[in-house]
Amino acid sequence: QVHLVESGGGLVQTGDSMRLTCTASERPFSAYTMVWFRQAPGKEREFVAASGRYGSSTYYADSVKGRSSISRDNGKSTMYLDINSLKPEDTAVYYCGASRTVSTSAIRSQSAYAYWGQGTQVTVSS
Repeated sequence: QVHLVESGGGLVQTGDSMRLTCTASERPFSAYTMVWFRQAPGKEREFVAASGRYGSSTYYADSVKGRSSISRDNGKSTMYLDINSLKPEDTAVYYCGASRTVSTSAIRSQSAYAYWGQGTQVTVSS
């Protein structure tokens, strides 16, 4: 079972940039498709971005497309999420997830991921 730890959240201002990091306990990290979800207060958890096992395939939610980048360093068992031009609506707890078996068609589905971190809070002030 892989253990995931997110870091990099905090209080930022509108227009700022941030980098979130997800570190996994298990190798090879390349065995896992990785994903970021987020959950705002009073809302359901939603897909943000996903990375295929080697980082060559990436997927984004429309809400962050064009101002975000998901990447990974398999040698360090680490995944990153960079978001630019932050907005108050980006305020949420951000979670990273991992799956060995998710298909491309299900890559945006929360239920496809068996492993989750505890989350990191991101607050964007206006």
